[in-house]
Amino acid sequence: MRNATRPFGRTLAAMITPFTPSGELDVPGTAALARHLVDEQGLDGLVVNGTTGESPTTTDAEKAQVIETVIEAVGDRAHVIAGASTYDTRHSVRLAQAAEKAGAHGLLLVTPYYNKPTQDGIAAHFTTIADAAELPVMLYDIPPRSVVGIAEATFDRLAQHPRIIAVKDATCDLAKAHRVRVATGLAFYCGVDELNLAAYATGQVGVVSVVAHLLGKQINAMFDAYDAGDTAQASAINDRILPAVTNLMTRGPGLAAVKAGLKGLGLPAGDPRLPILPGDQALTADIATALADLKEA
Repeated sequence: MRNATRPFGRTLAAMITPFTPSGELDVPGTAALARHLVDEQGLDGLVVNGTTGESPTTTDAEKAQVIETVIEAVGDRAHVIAGASTYDTRHSVRLAQAAEKAGAHGLLLVTPYYNKPTQDGIAAHFTTIADAAELPVMLYDIPPRSVVGIAEATFDRLAQHPRIIAVKDATCDLAKAHRVRVATGLAFYCGVDELNLAAYATGQVGVVSVVAHLLGKQINAMFDAYDAGDTAQASAINDRILPAVTNLMTRGPGLAAVKAGLKGLGLPAGDPRLPILPGDQALTADIATALADLKEA
């Protein structure tokens, strides 16, 4: 069993992919946003080319360019993890190898979605990709979207692989995550922003967060307070950011809400690609109000 540390840092963002007004990849905007997230929001790492980064609608060439751009911008001071898993294992292998060539520091591998593989198929999928590139791997367990989750026995098997070292947990099942973490020693990162503090309190080592685009400083302050033993302050911060988290994560796709919030602050974002629609005016206004209230608090 491994000793779970923070192999990718503590506070990471599941980074959006900025697009131009015409819908093309915004390369300068991608670099600028990466620098903002690391230097201004204080994030330890960025997960690029995940579903928040609109990986289903970006080309393989765009994915490679995103990695190269973010590595050049912040790779000397932040972990850059690349999403490289689809429901096609062979395609995923090519993405993993391309991510390694582009300079990524690690891989995020999501459970194959839509085609509902067996647990043996899931294990073979992850192992095949992990064998194909010399990069540490964070598994991504999100059954609300992939339909099939990673069973505890499957985690036990996968934890034996020398490069599979972490999990992004978006199951909303803290009890299961706790059992798997203790049994395997894998480093668990919370992938449900509403549960960040609760997950941290049960031994998860950090977060891969959508709201960290806009609330990274507050999340870090919350964890700092908890680490210092001031659980009351950690809880107070968690309560204070709740309206912003709720607006960002419960009123449609989180990536659309975050892009709306970033645009409101004059930061690179652009609209999502279809079929995701941009946040409407009411949502954009509510996010702006919630963020302004935090500044005044």
